[in-house]
Amino acid sequence: QVQLVESGGGSVQAGGSLRLSCAASRPTYSLYCMAWFRQAPGKEREGVTTIGNYGSISYADSVKGRFTISKDNAKNTLYLQMNSLKPEDTAMYYCAASTVSCGVSTLREYMVNYWGRGTQVTVSS
Repeated sequence: QVQLVESGGGSVQAGGSLRLSCAASRPTYSLYCMAWFRQAPGKEREGVTTIGNYGSISYADSVKGRFTISKDNAKNTLYLQMNSLKPEDTAMYYCAASTVSCGVSTLREYMVNYWGRGTQVTVSS
């Protein structure tokens, strides 16, 4: 079992930045894939970005060039640096880990083994 705990959410104006963190209870190097998903009100949860245990990274088109995923294996922590935030980025952001698949275009919710509880990000115009 792996516990994932997110932090760093908050309210920011459009154009601002936030950095989300996700602390894992197990060494992050041992997790095949870690990811960030988000769910906006009234919408389905969607994959934002993934990072494989060998460092391969993918992003949803909507965040490319603005968001950066990274992890610190020494701290067992996953990060999401979000720059140039837009109101449409407003959502609950979830940390996730999968043992079976990686890549924004391939990782589906049912493939995620572990979820965090989420952290709210609100971007005002």
